Amino acid sequence: MTTLHASAPVPALASLRRSVPVRVAWLIAGLGLLVVLAVASVAFGVADVSPADLVAGLSGDASSIEAAAVIKRMPRTVLAILVGASLALAGASMQAVTRNPLADPGILGVMSGAALAVVAGLAFFGIVDPYGQMGLAILGAAGAAIFVYLVGSLGRGGATPLKLALAGAATSAALASLVSAILLPRVDVMSTFRFWQIGGVGGAEWDRIAVVAPVLLIGALVVFATARGLNSLALGDDLAAGLGEHVARTRLISSAGAVVLCGAATAVAGPIAFVGLVIPHGVRMLVGPDHRWLLPLSAIGGAVLLLAADIVGRLVAKPEEIEVGIVTALIGAPLFIWIVRRQKVREL
Repeated sequence: MTTLHASAPVPALASLRRSVPVRVAWLIAGLGLLVVLAVASVAFGVADVSPADLVAGLSGDASSIEAAAVIKRMPRTVLAILVGASLALAGASMQAVTRNPLADPGILGVMSGAALAVVAGLAFFGIVDPYGQMGLAILGAAGAAIFVYLVGSLGRGGATPLKLALAGAATSAALASLVSAILLPRVDVMSTFRFWQIGGVGGAEWDRIAVVAPVLLIGALVVFATARGLNSLALGDDLAAGLGEHVARTRLISSAGAVVLCGAATAVAGPIAFVGLVIPHGVRMLVGPDHRWLLPLSAIGGAVLLLAADIVGRLVAKPEEIEVGIVTALIGAPLFIWIVRRQKVREL
C-alpha cells in the first residue's frame, strides 16, 4: 500500500492551497463590484435618475417620477442577485458532483425539466400559486437530472463528461419541444409565459421574492454544507472514501441542494442558461478548486453576471428591453465552445 508523505502531497490536495489574502482580495473585489452594479441597476433604465433621486428612491420617497422608477427597479435588482447567485452555485455543485466540466443546469436539461413541469401545471391543472409552481419546478428539475444521469451512464465507461453533455442536450431539446407542444394550442398560457420562457427578471415583485428567497437560502446552505465533501470528491471516489468521506451521501446532498436552487430560480425567473457553466470556471481560475472559496465566490459571480446582463439589456435597446436570458445566452454560447475546446472533452 502506498503511503502519502507530507513532503509529497497528492496533486489535487496541493492544488487546493492558495494564498488566503489573494482569495480574500477577490472576495472583497467581487462584493464591491456587486454593490456597484446593484446601484447601477436601480439608477439606469428607460429613465436615468440623478444621485438625489437615487437617494430619495432608496429611502422610499416616491415624490418624483425618477425616485418612483428607482423604487420600481429595486425588486428586479434583488431578484437578479438571487437568481444569478443560485444558478452559479447550482452549476458549481453539479460540476463537482459529476466531475464534469460541462455540467450546468441548462446544458444537463435540469432547467428544461423545471420549465416543462411549470408549464404543464399551469396548462393542465391551472396552478398559478407561487408555492405550487415552485414545487413543480423543483420536481421537474429533479426528474430531468435523474433521467440525464441514467442515460449518460449507459454503455462503456459510465457517465463520462461527453455522454452527460450529449444526454443533457438531447433531453433539453426534447423537453423544449414538449413545452412548445403544450403552449401552442393554448393562447392564454402562451401569452402568460411567452417572456418567462426566455428568462428574465423584469416582472419581479416583492411578494414572489418573499416566497422564493427562503427556498433559495435553504438550497444554498445545503450546498455550502457539502464544501469539504466536494473537495474530497475531487480526489476520486476511492481516495475520498479512504479519507472517511461518505461519497454517495455527499453527492446526494449536494445534488439535492443544486436541484432546489435551479428549480426555484427557474420558477420565478424562467430558464436562464449558461450562468452555472461560465461562472464556476472563471472563479476556479482565480481562486483555485477549493470549494470552501469556490462556492461563495461563484454565488457572487453569478449575481454580478446576471445584474450586468440585465443592465446591458435595458441600455442597448432603449426604450425597449432585451430579456436577460438572451443576453446571457449571447455571452455564454461562445464561452461554452471555448470551454469544450480548452478541456478537450472526449470519450474515456
